Amino acid sequence: MITTNIKFTPDTWIEINWSDYLELCNDPQYQKAKFYYYSQKARIEMTPIGNDHSRDHSIITYAIHLYAALKSIPLNGNDCCSYRKVGVREAQPDLSFYIGDNVDAIPYGTSIIDLDSYPPPNLVIEIANTSLNDDKGEKRLLYEDLGVEEYWIVDVKSVQIIAFRVEQKGSWRVTQSQVLPELDISVLIQALQLSRETNHSQVSAWLLQQFQTK
Repeated sequence: MITTNIKFTPDTWIEINWSDYLELCNDPQYQKAKFYYYSQKARIEMTPIGNDHSRDHSIITYAIHLYAALKSIPLNGNDCCSYRKVGVREAQPDLSFYIGDNVDAIPYGTSIIDLDSYPPPNLVIEIANTSLNDDKGEKRLLYEDLGVEEYWIVDVKSVQIIAFRVEQKGSWRVTQSQVLPELDISVLIQALQLSRETNHSQVSAWLLQQFQTK
């Protein structure tokens, strides 16, 4: 059994070299944690188990798959997948999607996605319940350098979505998705707001109606 004596505080960035970071990743006591590595620092987040986080995660996942299906947009989604550029950076977003020409870029049988061999996902999403400040800060820089096209932050507490288009290692706020053409972020926000009042079956029916009439 691998164990490590490296000390860390969850949900904070610590300075650490790559080899020590990998030791943490391989430690069984952290097998349910999410790992990030950027600019010679690591962040470890224990897997969220709360109702609010998981429900927003669920409805956003459904909405994206439904929209892609109705609009005939090629899409494959990953849940808590790891993207790694060895020795440089790693990210494990809550949700990530390969879209369009990239849809079949990652073959089955792939574990950690090696960014020296495969492209990054087109869209990454963080569901932020307790991690909002970091999702808007250091992780935003991480995803800019990762080379994704779009980055969304779902603010669970405020029931909002902050969406960024990423280009040339910079990011800009958008109100309509570029990788899922003509998808208004406001519709997803309304779906989240509706989910506070009714069950997901009703929210799903509402989303279906919105997407079919657009």
